[in-house]
Amino acid sequence: MTKPSLPELLHAAVTAVGGVERPGQTAMAEAVTQAIDDGSHLLVQAGTGTGKSLGYVVPALAHGERVVVATATLALQRQLVERDLPRTVEALHPLLRRRAEFAMLKGRSNYLCLHRLHEGMPQDEEEGLFDQFEAAAPSSKLGQDLLRLRDWSDDTETGDRDDLTPGVSDRAWAQVSVSSRECLGASKCAYGAECFAEAARERAKLSDVVVTNHALLAIDAIEGAPVLPSHEVLIVDEAHELVSRVTGAATGELTPGQVNRAVRRAAKLVDEKAADQLQTASEGFERLMELALPGRLEEVPEDLGYALAALRDAARTVISALGSTRDRSVQDEDAVRKQAMASVQNVHDVAERITQGSEYDVVWYERHDRFGASLRVAPLSVSGLLREKLFSDRSVVLTSATLKLGGDFNGVGASLGLPPEGTVGTADEELPSWRGIDVGSPFDYRKQGILYVARHLATPGREGGRGDMLDELAELVEAAGGRTLGLFSSMRAAQAAAEELRGRLDKPILLQGEDTLGELIKNFSADAETCLFGTLSLWQGVDVPGASCQLVVMDRIPFPRPDDPLMSARQKAVEEAGGNGFMAVAATHAALLMAQGAGRLVRATGDRGVVAVLDPRLATARYGSYLRASLPDFWYTTDRNQVRRSLAAIDAAARAGDGTG
Repeated sequence: MTKPSLPELLHAAVTAVGGVERPGQTAMAEAVTQAIDDGSHLLVQAGTGTGKSLGYVVPALAHGERVVVATATLALQRQLVERDLPRTVEALHPLLRRRAEFAMLKGRSNYLCLHRLHEGMPQDEEEGLFDQFEAAAPSSKLGQDLLRLRDWSDDTETGDRDDLTPGVSDRAWAQVSVSSRECLGASKCAYGAECFAEAARERAKLSDVVVTNHALLAIDAIEGAPVLPSHEVLIVDEAHELVSRVTGAATGELTPGQVNRAVRRAAKLVDEKAADQLQTASEGFERLMELALPGRLEEVPEDLGYALAALRDAARTVISALGSTRDRSVQDEDAVRKQAMASVQNVHDVAERITQGSEYDVVWYERHDRFGASLRVAPLSVSGLLREKLFSDRSVVLTSATLKLGGDFNGVGASLGLPPEGTVGTADEELPSWRGIDVGSPFDYRKQGILYVARHLATPGREGGRGDMLDELAELVEAAGGRTLGLFSSMRAAQAAAEELRGRLDKPILLQGEDTLGELIKNFSADAETCLFGTLSLWQGVDVPGASCQLVVMDRIPFPRPDDPLMSARQKAVEEAGGNGFMAVAATHAALLMAQGAGRLVRATGDRGVVAVLDPRLATARYGSYLRASLPDFWYTTDRNQVRRSLAAIDAAARAGDGTG
């Protein structure tokens, strides 16, 4: 039997999932296949509607060896494991003459821990919570959640938190899950043979395609000890999110509450001298944190340095004591020790990292009204880490609808540790070679959408009070007949706009934070006159095709805040190296968000509408052309009267189409 061709495989897969074959999807599948065959690296920009998941799933299944697919969102993970992969595997089985296996793998804390579930939290700080298991009517929401988790444990095959519907609070889940540091290990745990996390790992080892998330991929790259099964091909979907996810995984944090928790957990397990040393160090750190002001610490102040050194040394003493008291063998006590060790080890590691003062780390204070002050440390850049850990020993394909910023892939490539496209390494330094392709979109953006820049408005300042912007917003929403997704650069701006327009217009205005995000999007989609205003998660997380979303408004160019410690440090580092820090960091950040935000407008071939940017700098500033080149190729105008006429015509057509005209 001859080997099936890629077009045959792709046709069978698209037919199986009920899709439509598109040229961009075919071009993507061919490029991914070539990268896998060559062992090379590939960046693929595939616009909304391309069907990019099948563009890499088909080559992955045809490859025959294990492929890891990493995604950023739960929605895409579910689409892959519940829809695309099962149907595609069955469709390709007759052609490939084998039935490929696939599995989902996440970090350990995403799975129910049976030891925790049955034995309870190994700490008296949570005493009494699990007593509610025995109550006929649990007295609190937490107790009800815990009872439901116990019942669910008898039915679930995966133990995966995301399979529990409806979900439970983070506090409830914390009672029945463990981190990798807290885990007793399958060989020492009475429930090891039934462990959900271990079962997921075993399924992954036997699978041809392993679906995971960016966070676990980051941990696999950072910690050195592999948590993913061996593989020679990695596909990263939603790749525009990867740098921020890896940065998050590499960020350390210390808070007084965290340190106090470590003290409590260790106090009963070590001698009084070691416990007192950690308690004293904790009190000194807490006194300093009470006075902490938010902002970057370019140098660690002397008093903070002393406090952190005391914490580090005290934590090291406790860790030694915990490691030397191995005379207990009861598993509950092992769990207590494991949890204490994990808490104290984290305090030690973060304190030591900050006291070492690496030039490649950024340290800053944050202060929250609810949680108080925290001390954070993050890598100045993760590009070197990604170059070394991600691209050195496997073929990597990265794909997203937004990878090509300002007309090329080099900006995103640089953030991933890749040299400019086409760069050849030297004998002293072998650089990863790669290529980027844009397979386009099935949408005709110039006919389906308008990019309107309100050039006549005043340039936004750091303070609020943009009355002219609110006037413009109200007029646009009125012309559109509602149907507006408002994307704001801050929650304060979103709240101010919602309050103002609720007083001016008779259109329903939904505001992020007033209900769950899922419920808000559902209500926005259901009523065409409704508007939805919000901030960051809406820029990337809304998929509402049709007449309910015909106007997408951005209140301003979403540059990072000037006082953002990490972004400002990265910008300064680029400038000190002779580069353009503003373009490399701030403009790239803004371009990525704007491209994602503009992508909310056209989600289907019949969609029509306007993306309105209420910031004149997109038309007047030198960097405006770079930002516009990062957006879909909409018809561009700064004519406010023209855009109002267009919105009114789109609204009239929508009303006629749904019978409300």
